[in-house]
Amino acid sequence: MDLLPTSQSVVLTGYHLNDDSTNGVVNSMKEETELSSPSRRCGQYTMNQMHSKGTMEKPQYERSCSQDSLDELSMDDYWSEVEHIQKTQENDQEEQEEVAVKVPDEGELEAEWLKDAGLSGLVSGDTQESIALLSTLTRTQSKAVQRRVEMFTMTMKKKNKQHVPDVRDIFSPQASTTNEASAAATEENEREDTTEKVEGQLVNLATKDEGIQHTADINLEISYSEQAANMKEKSSNIKPKGEDDASLPNYRLPKDKTGTTKAGGLAAQDMKKVRSLALIEMTALFDTLGVDFKHHKAIKVKIREMGLFGVPLSLLLEQDHKKVPGTKVPLIFQKLISHIEEEGLNTEGILRIPGLASRIKSLCEELEAKFYEGTLNWENVRQHDAASILKLFVRELPHPLVTLEYLDAFLAVQNLSSRKLQLQALNLLVLLLPDQNRDTLKALLEFLQRLIDNRESNKMTLNNVSVVMAPNLFMCKGYCSKSSAKTQFAMAAGTSNIMRYLIKYQDLLWTIPKFIMNQVRQQNIENHKKLSKEKAMKKLLKKMAYDKDKHDRNQTEKSLTDSVTLQGVIRVQAPSLSKVSMAIQLTEELKAGDILARFQQCFSQNRIPESANKEKVCLYEIGGNIGERCLDDDTYMKDLYQLNPNAEWVIKPRCQ
Repeated sequence: MDLLPTSQSVVLTGYHLNDDSTNGVVNSMKEETELSSPSRRCGQYTMNQMHSKGTMEKPQYERSCSQDSLDELSMDDYWSEVEHIQKTQENDQEEQEEVAVKVPDEGELEAEWLKDAGLSGLVSGDTQESIALLSTLTRTQSKAVQRRVEMFTMTMKKKNKQHVPDVRDIFSPQASTTNEASAAATEENEREDTTEKVEGQLVNLATKDEGIQHTADINLEISYSEQAANMKEKSSNIKPKGEDDASLPNYRLPKDKTGTTKAGGLAAQDMKKVRSLALIEMTALFDTLGVDFKHHKAIKVKIREMGLFGVPLSLLLEQDHKKVPGTKVPLIFQKLISHIEEEGLNTEGILRIPGLASRIKSLCEELEAKFYEGTLNWENVRQHDAASILKLFVRELPHPLVTLEYLDAFLAVQNLSSRKLQLQALNLLVLLLPDQNRDTLKALLEFLQRLIDNRESNKMTLNNVSVVMAPNLFMCKGYCSKSSAKTQFAMAAGTSNIMRYLIKYQDLLWTIPKFIMNQVRQQNIENHKKLSKEKAMKKLLKKMAYDKDKHDRNQTEKSLTDSVTLQGVIRVQAPSLSKVSMAIQLTEELKAGDILARFQQCFSQNRIPESANKEKVCLYEIGGNIGERCLDDDTYMKDLYQLNPNAEWVIKPRCQ
């Protein structure tokens, strides 16, 4: 396959910046820092620095909402990390396989979007399979879908009306350039029109977030795009002031009596619905705010299929499952984190101070050969080396951890006008990630938070960790390799701020909003109705004799009588504890955690499996209008029973 970039394609690969523009930015930043103020590291670590013969002045640029919150940060750690990444890759003789991304043809982008949104029936013409999803959409979500359907339909009509062109016309550079320019102009006009329409409706929430640290609520019950569309005050240009770690507000998750649902706490079929709804909602939110992003698709190319570094997460986990069945985070990733923590998180400059490049390369080769055999002597692996290898693992993934498809959307978050909108968009993007990416990202962020918890001794605050990790997570060659120094400064501040939000607000970002959960339940109800009609038709065609039918009616009446008798009582099963279910009387204050405690107390005299520990088991809601859902301990059971009266209740090991 020819992977050379053409006018119809762009090439992206792992985590470089353009040497000329970036080195100039790095060097100008570093020289300015050296001349203007002493390094805050105060000699705590020494790093080989590359000085160019000529330097460039720090460019002036317009600040985004994200950048203003980083004004008081010293960004020298960011550029030092970029420089270290570049130097490491220059010393690596092995060529990295490139990932080609094809620019979508007309109509292809909309068709791909509809497919990912679970609405492929609108493309094929079979709308019946999309009815259940469409019936749950909000006003803004419906507009987003309608816009993509109209664009797809117009493109298809245009293509069908055209005569079959001569092959020379197809490959005519002039014709191609004209079509691309026309399409770009149309897209720009539409974007400007959208911005003008919503400008008067958006309120600037930034002013509410200024000043000292405070606690704020975030609404998970109403669609984010509906909230944005209903804002009546005109947005202003006031941005949040510079913030340190302590001044970032704490967003409080609203207490929902039916329980909070976390990503990973649902069955696969329901998580698939969540992803479809999250994509539609995110697109609707961006449409409402007039923010554009591109949905990339990587062309499959030759990649490493064995080993530890530069291997796709899916293939790496397949290898790991042979050692530890069911593991959701790569074993090498887990081991690196545990080794760093075993050495203690009090060491100053963890993550910031790089290990010696030659030693890191040697350790990686040794890990490739000995890790699965278990023969590597981890006592010889220094803590800073393990931290450097952890960062290398993240940036050497063939595709970014936040995925190539949504990398542009993650970067576009910094262009949203308020912190709350940025968090809402990040929440949806986290839900869109594949399971293995989201689980690995979660493990990384939890580790980073534990590191920050020891900031008094290791001197690694939220800001410090964010500027060091941002280039490892977000930089991708081809994405900004031809961008100006001004754009790269903006990306540095923006991605560092996004990294801060991912770490600090991870509990919020991994929560499935209630409005999406309600839509999932509505979809399941609609699907059940459809299945019930089909079953009723089959039953009608196979109608049995009168006496058998009468017997069935008697059984149904008996079942209804039993149901009335047991009203207000649920039966909870715990296969790992007992073969007999337990009847639980529902009260206004009964919570899921109370049921777990009752079961453990009831069977405390018996031999309880290790998996029955409260931290490792969960009460699950199964069936009815949900597939399977792990309940948090604060779920009020009576309220949930009223929402889903046909569910079964089972205590079993928590899905890890």
